[in-house]
Amino acid sequence: MAAVKASEARGDPPLLRAVELARVAAGEGIGIPSADLAAILVSNLCFAHNSPSLWKLVGQAMASRLLCPLHVLALLTPRVLPQRRVQPEAYRLYLELIKGNVTSSSLFMEAGPNRDKITKSIADALQLSKNYGYCGTEFGHVVVMFVLAVVTKLIDSILEDCGLPSGMAEGQESVYAIEGPQPMDLDVKKVSTENQNEHREQLRRKNTVMALDVLHMMVADRKIQSFLRLIFLNIYLSQRLSSIEAHKVALETLLPAGHKINDLLIDIRRVCNANYQPNNKHIVDVLGNTRSGGSLLGQLTGAGRAACWIIFDIYVENAIDGKHLSGISAIEVLKETTKTLQVLNEASWPETFKALWISALRLVQRAREPLEGPIPHLDARLCMLLALIPLSVAAILKEESDMFGAEGSKILPRRQGLISSLQDLIQYSGLLVPPSSVMNAANSAASKAAIFKSNYNAGVVNSSMVAQIDSSTKAVGNMLHLIIEACISRNLIDTSAYLWPGYVVSSGPLKDTTLPQESPWLNFIKGAPLSGPLIDALVATPASSVGELDKLYNIAANGSEEEKTAAAKILCGASLVRGWNIQEHVVGMVVKLLSASLPSDSSTSTPGSHYLAQMSTLNEILLGVAYGDAIHILSLYGMVPDVAAALMPLCEGFGSIAPPPNHKSTILGETSVYSVFSCAFLCLLRLWKFYKPPQEYCLAGRGGSVRMELTLDYLLLMRNNRIDFTNSSAPSRDSYNNMGSVNEVPAQPVYIDSFPKLRAWYFQNQACIASTLSGLCNKNPVHQVANKILSMICRKMNKVGVSSGNLSSTSSSSVSGSSVNASDDSFQRPAVPAWEFLEAVPFVLEAVLTACAHGRLSSRDLTTSLRDLVDFLPASLAAIVSYFSAEITRGIWKPVPMNGIEWPSPGASLHSIEAEIKEILASAGVQIHSCYPRGVPPMLPLPMAALVSLTITFKLDRSLEYIQGVIGQALENCAGASSWPSMPITAALWTQKVRRWHDFIVLSCLRSPFGRDKDAVAQLVQSCFSSFLQSSSSGSDITANRGVGALLGDSITNQGLRLPMAPGFIYLRTCRTFHDSYFVSEVILKQVIEWSHKLANGWSSNRPPQLKSGRTSLSCAASMAHQVAMLGGGLLCIAGGSLVVQVLYEETLPTLLLSAREHSLKDPGPVSSTLQGYAMANMLFFCGSLLWGADRISPVIKLSFLSRRPRVVGTHMDFIAGVLDGHILLGCDPGTWKAYVSRFVFLVVKFVPSWLRDIKLDTLKKIAAGLRSWREHDLALSLLERGGPLAISAVVETML
Repeated sequence: MAAVKASEARGDPPLLRAVELARVAAGEGIGIPSADLAAILVSNLCFAHNSPSLWKLVGQAMASRLLCPLHVLALLTPRVLPQRRVQPEAYRLYLELIKGNVTSSSLFMEAGPNRDKITKSIADALQLSKNYGYCGTEFGHVVVMFVLAVVTKLIDSILEDCGLPSGMAEGQESVYAIEGPQPMDLDVKKVSTENQNEHREQLRRKNTVMALDVLHMMVADRKIQSFLRLIFLNIYLSQRLSSIEAHKVALETLLPAGHKINDLLIDIRRVCNANYQPNNKHIVDVLGNTRSGGSLLGQLTGAGRAACWIIFDIYVENAIDGKHLSGISAIEVLKETTKTLQVLNEASWPETFKALWISALRLVQRAREPLEGPIPHLDARLCMLLALIPLSVAAILKEESDMFGAEGSKILPRRQGLISSLQDLIQYSGLLVPPSSVMNAANSAASKAAIFKSNYNAGVVNSSMVAQIDSSTKAVGNMLHLIIEACISRNLIDTSAYLWPGYVVSSGPLKDTTLPQESPWLNFIKGAPLSGPLIDALVATPASSVGELDKLYNIAANGSEEEKTAAAKILCGASLVRGWNIQEHVVGMVVKLLSASLPSDSSTSTPGSHYLAQMSTLNEILLGVAYGDAIHILSLYGMVPDVAAALMPLCEGFGSIAPPPNHKSTILGETSVYSVFSCAFLCLLRLWKFYKPPQEYCLAGRGGSVRMELTLDYLLLMRNNRIDFTNSSAPSRDSYNNMGSVNEVPAQPVYIDSFPKLRAWYFQNQACIASTLSGLCNKNPVHQVANKILSMICRKMNKVGVSSGNLSSTSSSSVSGSSVNASDDSFQRPAVPAWEFLEAVPFVLEAVLTACAHGRLSSRDLTTSLRDLVDFLPASLAAIVSYFSAEITRGIWKPVPMNGIEWPSPGASLHSIEAEIKEILASAGVQIHSCYPRGVPPMLPLPMAALVSLTITFKLDRSLEYIQGVIGQALENCAGASSWPSMPITAALWTQKVRRWHDFIVLSCLRSPFGRDKDAVAQLVQSCFSSFLQSSSSGSDITANRGVGALLGDSITNQGLRLPMAPGFIYLRTCRTFHDSYFVSEVILKQVIEWSHKLANGWSSNRPPQLKSGRTSLSCAASMAHQVAMLGGGLLCIAGGSLVVQVLYEETLPTLLLSAREHSLKDPGPVSSTLQGYAMANMLFFCGSLLWGADRISPVIKLSFLSRRPRVVGTHMDFIAGVLDGHILLGCDPGTWKAYVSRFVFLVVKFVPSWLRDIKLDTLKKIAAGLRSWREHDLALSLLERGGPLAISAVVETML
């Protein structure tokens, strides 16, 4: 300071004083820029020697880099800002220094010891650890924190000077409070004259305006914007920046006219916009401005817009396949898929909801008149439209209301989007035609709206009068009326929807002129006893309100035994299957009733005795759950894990109780221990693929199944994980299941070890599937039970001289025994608990099958013995299916002739069935060979022949639904999975048995060729793409036939199966039979590439001349390639699930990029190569985003999919970084590689930046360096910006 004062005394200009200061510093050995020198000057400047000359000296020293500008400003900020009212001159000079030295070019500093010291001094001066919790000393991070501190303090100063509240949180300590003594002498000069006071007041007002200008200058700087965006993405800032906009009106009144505050607000919005994105430069250069400046939907018209929502159609059509039960709620999947597609398509909420409704309406129209068969899929389709989708929409709206809260009567954007989408549906009359089975319900809903409108126009506002049934008021109803009722019942909209223009159609001739009758539920509510006629009426009529259900549930839980049984039967009737407005409550009550029977004390003396008193009620619930679509509907609600957990103790309990000694048969309609056990056990088995053939384990590879097939262990894991989530996050419970307090998950986890008998069977079943049976010694208890079973099922044969001992003499299990008196029936029937019976069944099956193979037992007697076994204990069917399916896949049994002598003959039906299958597949573009040409005798492996013969002995009776539900699907899977062509013969035999099921059986047979014929699979996939892209592009709305209609079909039935059959529909029904899903993923990926090549090369030459204008046609081709990629992603996710997507990321696509180009695609040209890379990136990204999304919180989805994402995406990004770094050599076209990388990174940055937080920083740096070498500077910067707090220093180094 002595040198400074001497120079000042000599009258040296600021530049010479700075030179003198540098000379003295060099003499003292002080490095430049000097941290100590800055501290000395600032301490004197504030305010011991607060003179203009010293301010000029400091400014000159900063300009000459004698002092670090960042350091000086960091030291000045906490000293000047608190004194800005008292020292307006100092504040003005401080603002001038900021204006000249906080541009992005002034923030750079060479690395070295001085920089480290200065960085630490900046952090201490701004108290970063105290104010922002940052304790590090990385230069890049400190630069960003400096920008944050200066911007927030300037904002708060401006607001305080204008008399407005600052953005500090309530109770937060002021950042301007100076604690303790400061290293400065506050020499505030006394000013007394009025002129000086007025001058200073004017200066203060000017300072406020200048502070705004400085803030605008900072926010407008491109690099500082990047720093602020880093803060916004990784720390916080939006509250402070938005406080300026919140007080815009007040600031405008205080600021001089013409101040450009709007420009400041625009820059602030740009910083706070998390969706800010750069241009995808490489793709723009080649293809034109494709999707970089706007959303895809904004560039498409007509049917092309519908194609962007193809994922909706694929998911809902796949979900209603009752042969596959999911452990994840369709509500949760629909919610996440809707949010994901809304983001990916950059669509408005009205268009998003509209696409979702239309996909569900197409789903119903596709099977308006369902094929007659064992499962009426129309109920599941209507459940999807009228219950699951409204519930998923409710979850989306709840997220919005939780986020923003209720703002009076204001309608939030998503709810307004729902209303708009429903109003738009009125115009789609073709999709709104109701199936005949719901015509009455639609007319009733329309009549209800007509009555409301009539009363409203007449001034009647009494809701009770509106609810009355007026038989004189009729209206023609459609599906929209049912949708509106479903939404009103869940408070998504109100009854003002009845007044929408065009909603109520004027009265006209109704298809069903039956007068409305009083609902039986009104009599029930009034107290009518549950008698026979009322029970039947309530079973056939769905409840209309939750109040009715609550009363019924109370009876089922607390009534007499007869009342409980009746209430359980009613709950599992129409209310469960068709009570769309209250279905979620019914589902919860059914599961709760099953779970309510759990014992409070497990130490009871008699195992399972506490269940006997509830046997009738449980039997009705189990029969109701097993009927038709009921168990499928439970799975759509995600209740499979809970149902499994409820059934396990029932199986354990009833399976431990021995039947009475006089027990003869269970298939007689009588409720018994065996019948309840069998129903519960077979229902439990339907929840997962218990008979999984060993070949599926072999073909899966990678240490597990290629698909996420449910197992009992996995179901329990899902349920227990859900309980953990619920207990740790109680407020999120309703938002997860959307099913109200009725469906609260029990607090206790369930483990298979708690059920020793079930656990023993579970492992025995797995052993039976994995290998052949081992022998038993004569004294083994299982051996004794097996002998008793053999004696029972062979009693008729014993009368003609066939003994059980002779029968089993060649069996490897060595089951043997002496013949017994056939007339002693009580001795022949083993009165043992069901678990002991089941344990012996596989050995019995081996004995009778071996005896038949060696000619000691006729085929007829074999079938009869199997049927007797099932009649005695229907649960034996599980062992029969599991054992036979395993033996079929082992291929060790000789085929037997199906000639009508020994075994039933398919006759001429066989060739007819085969011809129909070939015709249907040919209409979808798939050519297959005949399995049984004329003249070739039909044959089946012995276990398959026995299984088929057994199944055709069952009568079609509702009381046997729980048996048919297992045997039908198992038979179909065994026939389809066998290497021997068994499905045509099976279908022909069943067609002879139930002729009215002919079309249903033929449709089921379409699966069989694809299990063993890869060429058929490839043809089907190719046909899916062709139909999706080459169908008519005419049409101007979202329901046009191009794309979705041609892919999945408008209707699969028209007085029988409708031809041609849509290839997409066949794909969704057969994709789970594809044994090699990796092959399917490769075929789909190659189709995406080939179609991209076709679009690039053929679009401009085949289109009309007006489209041959270069960029316009290329943009259209790129949009089509986008749709191709979305289709490919949807088909692949459905066929293979999460593991195939993982392999796509880690192996399939990298291998394709590393491989040499195919001959047909060599020298594709810049447009084709770019479009191929563009489409591959889109497909890979769509697959990942559909599985993982951006913000999944569901515990089930986290357990199923999300845990793999960091590793999978990280591995793929490491591969990209390795190629860009030069360590991996490519085989693909360089243009394809550039387009692929830039497009994939662009999509991740734009839509799912949260993925990048799990990527290694070194990987991000390498990818960013590669992008910059391609002149993708904005994209490289955006990539690093979203890399999390660890990437902040890398961004600053890149920018500076």
